[in-house]
Amino acid sequence: MAETKYNKVKEWIRTRIIENTYRPNQKINSESELMKQFGVSRHTVRIAIGELVNEGWLYTEQGAGTFCADRSSRSASHQHEQKKIAIITTYISDYIFPSIIRGAEAELSKEGYHVTLFSTNNSYDKEKKILETIISQKFDGAIIEPTQSASANPNINYYLNLDVLGIPYLMINAFYEELEPVHVVMDDEKGGYLQTKHLLELGHSHIAGFFKTDDRQGVKRMKGFIKAFREKNMVVEPKNIVTYSTTGKDSKPADYFRNVWEASSEKPTAVVCYNDELAIRLLHVIREKKLSIPDHISIVGYDNSFLAEVSEVKLTTIEHPKSELGKMAAQMIVKMVTKGRSWNIKPYVFEPKLILRESTMPPLMTTKG
Repeated sequence: MAETKYNKVKEWIRTRIIENTYRPNQKINSESELMKQFGVSRHTVRIAIGELVNEGWLYTEQGAGTFCADRSSRSASHQHEQKKIAIITTYISDYIFPSIIRGAEAELSKEGYHVTLFSTNNSYDKEKKILETIISQKFDGAIIEPTQSASANPNINYYLNLDVLGIPYLMINAFYEELEPVHVVMDDEKGGYLQTKHLLELGHSHIAGFFKTDDRQGVKRMKGFIKAFREKNMVVEPKNIVTYSTTGKDSKPADYFRNVWEASSEKPTAVVCYNDELAIRLLHVIREKKLSIPDHISIVGYDNSFLAEVSEVKLTTIEHPKSELGKMAAQMIVKMVTKGRSWNIKPYVFEPKLILRESTMPPLMTTKG
């Protein structure tokens, strides 16, 4: 459905307030300027401004103009009326995310909070829209899985606005380094290290590592991969580290695996995967090549998701706390909301653990030797 003209004006003004282009008590563009900029009537501009005044973003002074409201303090009456927490994840309905969300929802419902779920699909634009909603609807707090957390975030001003407004938030699974927020995460570096150490101790030396590096988790897991090799005084062959982004996750790892198997004389005997989802995707390619696991190639996943046990070969993988992580995040955000700006809460880091199943064994040349 096409966006209404007045809504374009409204969203443009609201975005500039959130980005601090308009600061508290600063006069915004005149009606005439907005009419010229958007090619709309005065009536359209007045509808947009009127809604923003009603929502608390602007205020008008007779004869002086329209000004940006000071939203830095929310009224006590509002805080008594509202008990709303937003949960924002990169994805909602697949993989391990439902378990994380269920853990958080159960804890928040017990405390009397209404939970609203949002998904960014790992898109900065969607993250921006969701943050605008949280700010405009005055949520009491938010549990956020950051978008493309390995990169500098273009929505940083929106997070700073949450601070200005006194809306506490914490991050799960990863966090933006520049913000140093309260966070609940796994020790992903150690997780990647444990995946790799296990294969090295089985006797594998040609190990391919696949890491999604637009998220902090993948960067940390790759660091653990390299660390395990160095600890054994072994070098990582550059061609054996494969990095990819969210947009390439469905094709790049599988394409690499097909190419290396067809073109390389020295093929990997084992694979470290960014997560179980990727491991299952590579299983399809391995079957295409008429190879078997673990006889021809060993594979280690990450997250101990339901996929690790429903595949024809049960995956060796790293345990992810899932619902426990959601529960811990919920308990922490409730404390942050309750204590206002006086909270002093430390980040929480879950320790990874290797779950041994059927997908790994020593390389054939070792077992024969």
